[in-house]
Amino acid sequence: MHTLQTLADLPVDTPMPLIDRRRVVAERMMISDITLHPGFEVPAHAHDNEQIVVMLEGRARFTVGEGDDAETFEVVGGQVLCLPPNVPHSCVAIERCRILDLFSPPSEATGVDRA
Repeated sequence: MHTLQTLADLPVDTPMPLIDRRRVVAERMMISDITLHPGFEVPAHAHDNEQIVVMLEGRARFTVGEGDDAETFEVVGGQVLCLPPNVPHSCVAIERCRILDLFSPPSEATGVDRA
C-alpha cells in the first residue's frame, strides 16, 4: 500500500538520552530521521537489519567490527556508511548530527532501543 507522509509531522521519540527520532516503517524497509546531540553514544551492538547511515550534517565516530578486525570511521555530512547485517558497530556523536538511517528489513527495535 502506498502512503505519503511528512517527516516534520511524524511523532518524535527518544529511545535513549541525546537522540530524537522519527520513523517511517514500510513492508520491507524503514527509515529513521535522527538527530544526535553531542555526547550521544550507543555501545557496540549488532542486528539482523542491513543499515545505511546517510549523514546529512554533523560528525560522528563509528566503530565497525570487533577485536583486531574493528575499523573506526569519522563520518561527516555528505557521507554514507553501509553496515552489513549482524556486524557489531557503535557510534559516538562528536557534534550535533542529522542522519537518515535506512534499515532492511524493518524491525521494532534497533541498537538505540534500550532502556
